[in-house]
Formats: sequence, structure tokens, C-alpha cells
Amino acid sequence: MVLNGSPPGDNLADRQDADGDEERSTPGKGLPVAWSTSQLAELAGTTLKTVRHYHRVGLLDEPERAANGYKRYGVKHLVRLLRIRRLVDLGVPLADIPSVETADERVEQILRALDTELAASIERQQRIRRELAAILDNRALIDLPADFKALADDLPEAQRSLLLAYSSILTPSAMSALQEQLSAPRSDVAAQFEALPADAPEDLRRQLAQRLAPEVRKQQKNHPFLRDLEASSRRGGAITQSVVVQALVEFYNEAQLDILQRVHALLSEDDAAGT
Repeated sequence: MVLNGSPPGDNLADRQDADGDEERSTPGKGLPVAWSTSQLAELAGTTLKTVRHYHRVGLLDEPERAANGYKRYGVKHLVRLLRIRRLVDLGVPLADIPSVETADERVEQILRALDTELAASIERQQRIRRELAAILDNRALIDLPADFKALADDLPEAQRSLLLAYSSILTPSAMSALQEQLSAPRSDVAAQFEALPADAPEDLRRQLAQRLAPEVRKQQKNHPFLRDLEASSRRGGAITQSVVVQALVEFYNEAQLDILQRVHALLSEDDAAGT
């Protein structure tokens, strides 16, 4: 039988491993009575780098060395290393391991904090799984919040992009109201606006603006946050304005932006007239 690559009856007492540490054998039997760092790491299911790190931070005592300077790890080091690995696997930070092992007054606080972190992590992973399931069911949701599943297929690309941009600034309640507003059937004039080419003629722009203004007024009445996005924003006023303006300029063409400006002017005139 060959043990660790040594033939039966091998009388070498010391063999150096790749780490430069000692591996002592019982003469004539080939059975190790002390392990090298690499052997200890393998037994504990970890790495040389990890063992050396535990030495540096004072969690694992340095072993005795033989006369030739090689390290000699024994079972007490293995047990100690396994205990450290157990606590690390539970999520205990290395700095807190001494407190947990000595069961001082901080141990319950440490363990409860770990439990709270794990609960939050599990909740996050479950939410991600729900969102992944929704995306697998409807690929259009890959760039939209999961709550917008019903809208994913129907929204034009520009509105999808605007919605994603607005999610960075609007509060959850405002996003919910926006979802409700977008869930309403799209009118003919809204569909015509979304499909409008950049070179649409002047008369068509004027007509669409006049037809669109009452619809926008109704939306603002039903969803007041649309009149003032800054009031429904999680960000500062300047950031909110920059996101809204840049998103509109980026995702709508020249003709559509012109119509939006015309609609705003018509609504402002109505407000000034008190109608």
C-alpha cells in the first residue's frame, strides 16, 4: 500500500511540501505525525492563503517548528481551524470570533445581527426570484419594475425608457400612480403622438397639440403629481429637472417635443384665464 506517495518502509523522517513546511513521518510506517500548512488547509477544506491570514490576525496560533525550521501542525491546530471555519460559514466576522468563542456579553448581539442580515438577504433573494420569474414569463419586463408587468407589452419604446428613467427619481407612491395612469387605454391621439415622425408638418403638430391638451389636463386632474414631478421626487429639484428634461429630449423627436411645448402653452393659457 502506498501512503502519500511513499513506499512501505520509507524511513525519511522529514519531507518538504510545495509550501516549504514540514511533513514528519513515523519511520518505517510513512504515517504523518505532523502536517504541513498545505495538508492542514486541505484537511480543513480551506486554502494556504486563508490559514496564513488567520495566523496574521491572531486567530490561529503559529505551530512549533522542527529543528530544520519547518512548521509542525497537529490535531489541535486542525480542530481550531475547523472551529474558525464553522463560525465564518455562519457569517461571523473574523473580528467577532473571539467574543463569540468566549461567550461574552456581545455574543447575543452579534448573533442576532447576523440573523437580521440573513433575513434581509433571504427576502432580497426571494424578491429577485419573483422578478426573474416575471421576466421569464415576459421578456419585455427585463428593463421595467416587476409591478409594471401588465404594461410591458403595450408601452411604446419611448415611454418604457421614460418610465425607467423616472424610476430613479420618483417616490414609490408616484410610480404607482404613474402605473395607474399608464394602465388606462391609450387614446387615438396619444397613439398618433407616439408614432409622429420628426418631420411632421406644422398644421399636424398644431392639431395634435390642441387635441392632446384636454387629455393631458384630465390626466393631471386624476394624477396631480404629474403637474409637479419635483414634489413627488426622492431627489433634489435640480437633479429631478435634469432627469426629466434630458429624458424627454433623448426619447422624443423634434416634432413630439414641439407638441409637448405647445400643450404646455395651451394649459398655461387656460390656467391664466381661469378655465
